[in-house]
Amino acid sequence: MKKLFSLLLVLTITVTGLCQTPEQIVSRMSRQIDSLSKSGVAMTVELKVPILGTQTTRCYLLDKKGCFEIKIKDAQVITWADSLDVWVYNSKENTVGISRHKESKSSKAGRDEMFPEFDKGYDMSIKAENSKNWQLECRKAKTNTDEDAPKTIDLIVAKGTYLPVIMRTKTSGITITMKDISYGVSEKKVTFDMNDYPGVKVVDKR
Repeated sequence: MKKLFSLLLVLTITVTGLCQTPEQIVSRMSRQIDSLSKSGVAMTVELKVPILGTQTTRCYLLDKKGCFEIKIKDAQVITWADSLDVWVYNSKENTVGISRHKESKSSKAGRDEMFPEFDKGYDMSIKAENSKNWQLECRKAKTNTDEDAPKTIDLIVAKGTYLPVIMRTKTSGITITMKDISYGVSEKKVTFDMNDYPGVKVVDKR
């Protein structure tokens, strides 16, 4: 009986040690994102707009360069952007428009813009969990004075890697979902190459 009691005590201590607060989970997730962000990030972003429906964009980000793929009606539109220029390819028209990039705080590609700093200005709780993921709810704290910060963010974090699986929030009636998140983007993926589009018509507006 003593051996059984000792074993149960050890198991209880071990399980208790494995339990983590939502703040600890998010803090470790943030460190993981920071360690991988220099290699680039790819994700699918869904914008669900009332009446208009859902718009899906596949995004690739590397440093200050980005590539964004979207299907609009019967045309595929691919946009490449860096700190200087923007290239927009339209498959239906077989054209590439080039213009100067008007950089703003909202258009900068980077870790801070794509992944909010959850550990600053949010109260967090674990809503559910299973063997693979934690499901967290992040609510904007009363001390958070950032007017652009979403009121709530739903977050699913993988237990094995501490990386985000899905992030979802709602702002101005639009539901934004980030999913299919992976790390490691090549320079070629975020750079427009004329050789990949033979016969395309170039419209240079610079």
